[in-house]
Amino acid sequence: MTQPSLSAPVSTNDIRRSFLDYFAANGHAKVASAPLVPQNDPTLMFVNAGMVPFKNVFTGLESRPYVTATSSQKCVRAGGKHNDLDNVGYTARHHTFFEMLGNFSFGDYFKERAITLAWNLLTREWGIDPNRLTVTVYHTDDEAFDLWRKIAGLPEERIIRIATNDNFWSMGDTGPCGPCSEIFFDHGDHIPGGPPGSPDEDGDRFVEIWNLVFMQYEQVDKDTRNPLPRPSIDTGMGLERVAAVLQGVHDNYDTDTFKALIGASVAQSGAALTPETQASHRVIADHLRSSGFLVADGVLPSNEGRGYVLRRIMRRAMRHAHLLGAKEPLMHRLVPALVAEMGAAYPELVRAQASIESTLLQEETQFRRTLVNGLRLLDEATASMEPGATLPGETAFKLYDTFGFPYDLTEDALRAQGFGIDRAGFDTAMAEQKRAARAAWKGSGQRASDDVWFDIAEATGSTEFIGYTAEEGEGQVVAIVKDGARVERAGAGESVEILFNQTPFYAESGGQVGDTGTLTAPGVLGQVEDTRKYLGRLFAHATTITEGEIAVGDALHLTIDRARRDRIRANHSATHLLHEALRQRLGLHVAQKGSLVAPERLRFDFSQPSAIDPAALALVEADVNHHIRGNSPVATRLMTPDEAIEEGAMALFGEKYGDEVRVVSMGTAKEDGVDKTYSLELCGGTHVRALGDIGLFAVVGEGAVSSGIRRVEALTGEAARAYFTGRDEKLREAATALKSSPDEVPARVAALVEDRRRLERELAEAKKALALGGGAGAAPAGPETIGDVAFLGQVVEGLDPKGLRGTVDEMKQRLGSGIAMIVAVNDGRASVAVGVTADLTATRSAVDLLKIAVATLGGQGGGGRPDMAQGGGPDGAKGNEAVDAVKAALAAG
Repeated sequence: MTQPSLSAPVSTNDIRRSFLDYFAANGHAKVASAPLVPQNDPTLMFVNAGMVPFKNVFTGLESRPYVTATSSQKCVRAGGKHNDLDNVGYTARHHTFFEMLGNFSFGDYFKERAITLAWNLLTREWGIDPNRLTVTVYHTDDEAFDLWRKIAGLPEERIIRIATNDNFWSMGDTGPCGPCSEIFFDHGDHIPGGPPGSPDEDGDRFVEIWNLVFMQYEQVDKDTRNPLPRPSIDTGMGLERVAAVLQGVHDNYDTDTFKALIGASVAQSGAALTPETQASHRVIADHLRSSGFLVADGVLPSNEGRGYVLRRIMRRAMRHAHLLGAKEPLMHRLVPALVAEMGAAYPELVRAQASIESTLLQEETQFRRTLVNGLRLLDEATASMEPGATLPGETAFKLYDTFGFPYDLTEDALRAQGFGIDRAGFDTAMAEQKRAARAAWKGSGQRASDDVWFDIAEATGSTEFIGYTAEEGEGQVVAIVKDGARVERAGAGESVEILFNQTPFYAESGGQVGDTGTLTAPGVLGQVEDTRKYLGRLFAHATTITEGEIAVGDALHLTIDRARRDRIRANHSATHLLHEALRQRLGLHVAQKGSLVAPERLRFDFSQPSAIDPAALALVEADVNHHIRGNSPVATRLMTPDEAIEEGAMALFGEKYGDEVRVVSMGTAKEDGVDKTYSLELCGGTHVRALGDIGLFAVVGEGAVSSGIRRVEALTGEAARAYFTGRDEKLREAATALKSSPDEVPARVAALVEDRRRLERELAEAKKALALGGGAGAAPAGPETIGDVAFLGQVVEGLDPKGLRGTVDEMKQRLGSGIAMIVAVNDGRASVAVGVTADLTATRSAVDLLKIAVATLGGQGGGGRPDMAQGGGPDGAKGNEAVDAVKAALAAG
C-alpha cells in the first residue's frame, strides 16, 4: 500500500486551497465560510456541518446566482446533541472546532458526477492509493452501488451496504432527505479496527473522510416520502481527517496545524510534551481554535446560551493550563500562533486578533480566581472521601452558586480523581434556589399578572440576544402571550407578545427604546411594534399579526427596522460622548440621572446645580463632534462590575448589574501625553461600530428638570443636519427681512434692539409726562380740591407699572400737600398706586384708599404704607371709576 503522491498538497492550508480550486475548476462557485452563529436555523446553537448555510437553498426558500458551489465551512460541535466536548483531547479525531470541505449541487448534477468528482480528487489529484479506500452505500441504493463499481472500479467487497440510518440523511422529521455514500481510508492493519458494518467498526483503522449525500426525496410526513423534482448533492469532508491522511499520520493532532499550536502551548506553558501532558496540550490547542473563531464571529463568554458554551470551552482549556502548571494566564499568548496558522484563510481572525486576546486574558484572569477558590473547597470536600465515592449534590451546588464553578467542571475534576457526583442532589438544590427566587420576586411588589413571565422563564430559559452583531436572524417561538395569558397560537388581526429562543431585537432597557421590525415565514407576516424586557432576561416582541398564523414551535425570520436601529445606535453612542464631554467641561460632579435614546433624538439628565453657560455648552457640542470626526472604533468587553469600575468605567444611574457587564469604550484623548480612552461606560445597549457613523451632533435644548438636575436634548446624523439647515434658512429669512446679508444680521439686530430701547425710554418719558400733566379722560388737568384736601388722579394707557411709585412721588411733590393717584392700564389689566403727603397721613391712609380703587377694578389685596400703597385689578376699563370711587371716599370724609 502506497502513501499519497509527492504532488499531493502537504500543509493543511494547501489541502484547503487545493480542494476549493479543484471544484472551482469544475464549475463550482467558491463560497466563503458563513459565521459560526447560524443565520438561517434557530434550532442550532452553532453551524455544525458544511450544508447548514445552504439549508434554505436546498429547501427552495432562497435562490442564489449559482447552482453548484464549494466551501470550507467553519463548524463547532460543543453543545446540544452534537457535543464532542468531553472527548476532545483523549481521542485522535474529536474536536470542538473543525473545518468541513464540501461541494454542493442545487438541482444540477447528481450521483454519477458527484462520485466521479470525489474519486478523481482523491486518487488522481491527491494521489491517495485506491486500494486504501472503502465506500459505503445505503442498502437499497443499487444505483450508487453500480456507479462506484463503474467509476472507481471498486470490488464489491469494498462497496459495503449499510442498512441503518447512518447512511440515510435527513434535514429533519420533514423536508429533503436521501441516501449517503461514505468514503473510508484504511490506515493499515497495525491499527485495531474493522471496516464499516463489521463488529470491529468502532476501531481507528478505517476512518471516514468524506460523506456524499444524495438528496433525492422529500419527507412529507412519517409515512410519505416523494421524489424531489430536482435532486441535489451535499458533501462533507473533514479537513483535519484528510490532512492526517495526506500527511501520512493517523492522529489529527499530529497534523501541521495542531503541531504548531501544541508547540506554542509547550513553549508558552513551559510544560514539555509527554504522555502525561499530551491530553492537556491537545485540549488547549483545540479549544484555542474554537474560542478564537467564536469570538471573531461575535460570540462573547457569558452565563447563558452560546456565550455559556464558549465559556465552558475556554474554562476547560484554562483548567488544563492550570494542570500544566501555568502560573499566569496562558491562552491569550497563543493567539498569534493561531492567527499565523489560519489567518490567511480566515481574515476575520486577523481583524479580531486584539479582541480575541483581550477576551481570553480577561476570562482567564477571572477564572483563575474561581479555579483557586473552587478547587480549595473541592479538595476539602473530597479529602475524607473513599475512592469511587460520590460528592454530595449540595456541595457541587455550593461550588456553582458561591464560586461560579460550573457543574461540568466539577464533574471533570472529580472524574480525574475517580469520584462521582450526585446530579440529583445538585438539581434539587438548584430547584430550591429557583423557588426562593420566585418567592422573592412575588414579594417585590410586581403585579400578580406578571407571574406568567416567571413561568415562561422557568420553562424556556432566557432569550439569547444576537443583535449586537446581527440585524436579522432566525428564531423559534417558545411562548405567545395574549392579554396576560399564554396561548399556543395567534392569527391575523391579533396583537400578542411573542418570545423566541433568540432574537436580534433589542428590548427596551437602560434608556434605549425597543426595536421594531417584522416577523416573517411563508404566508406569515407580523409587525413588531415594540420589544419589551421582562425579568431582565425575556425579550417579548409586541406584535400585530397581519398575515397567517404563528404558533409555538414555529421558526420565523426576524428582521429589525435597520434604519431606525442605526439612528438609535448613533444617538446612544452620542449620549456616551456627551456624558464625558459634560464631565470634562463642567466637572466630575456630573453624573447621569436618566436618559432617553430614541430614533428621533436623545435626552440626557445629569447632576448640575446651575444652568450651563452657552459658551460652555458650545464647547461640549464641539468636543462631541471632534470625537465623531476622529472615527475611532467602538470596542466592547465583558467584565465583572467591580473590574469595570476599577478600570474607570462609569455605571449608569438606576441600572442593576449582574455578575458580568458589557464595558463600552470609545474615543481617545491625551492625558499627560499618553493616549487614553475618552469614554468608558457600563452599558448593555447597541452602539455604532465607529464614531464616524454618528455623523453629526447638535445640542437643541438645555434646561432644568428638578433641583440640581439639568437636561440636555440633542440630535445626531440627518436630524442634526436638518436642524442646522433649518436654522440657517431662518437666518437667511431674517437677513432678507432686514435687507442685509446673513453675516450682517447680528449687527443689524443689535442696532434695532438699541433703537427699540431708545424709543421705549422716550415713550415711557412721554407717558410719564402725560400722567403728570393730565391723562386722557381726566379733567381738569390740575389738582382738585375735595373737602379740604388737594387731589390729583389720572388714568394712563401703557404706563409701566414698575414706575408707578416714582410717578406718584413726583405728583405728591407737585401738590406739596394732598393725595395723588394713578391708574396704569396695560392689556386690559390695571395697576394702581395711591400716595398721601406726610402732613395728611394722620387722617388719610394710602392703604385704605387703595383698597377702594382695587375693589372697583375687580381685584383684591394690595398694600403698602400710609403714605404709599400699590395694587391692581383685572378690569382696566374701570380705571376712571376707580378714580371717582377714591374721590367719593375723600368727599365723604
